[in-house]
Amino acid sequence: MSRETTEDYLPPASEWVRRQLDEIDAAGGDTRAVSIQDRPVVVVVMRGRRTGGLRRVPLMRVEHEGAYAAVASKGGAPEHPEWHHNLLADPEVVLHDGTAQVPMRARVVEGAERAAWWERSVAAFPPYADYQRSTDRQIPVFVLEATR
Repeated sequence: MSRETTEDYLPPASEWVRRQLDEIDAAGGDTRAVSIQDRPVVVVVMRGRRTGGLRRVPLMRVEHEGAYAAVASKGGAPEHPEWHHNLLADPEVVLHDGTAQVPMRARVVEGAERAAWWERSVAAFPPYADYQRSTDRQIPVFVLEATR
């Protein structure tokens, strides 16, 4: 998953994600070309659990000591985003931050570790707190850690 071209990826389902990825691609793959509410994003490349194809998912940048959070908020919707299920099925991903590409492994965090990552996530993107209040589900938090 480290040397794909944009043709190798399955197209995103939503137009706004497609526009974000187009901007990143136009900037030579630099995720700093895009922000959400003036806050940075990263792109996580993962394998789709049903198609087996590669998907690129822009997520808010939440980094701590070289690890990253992937917050499955879906804007506070009652169901998890599709990519949540992909990470559970295949946790091996490539994270793009700026122009760096790092192979990582995702894992769901719980308890005190989740609380610490949730606090970091809300600090990085305050709307997460509103998203949690608008849904009955506990929003899952994955931690992505380098595999090499």
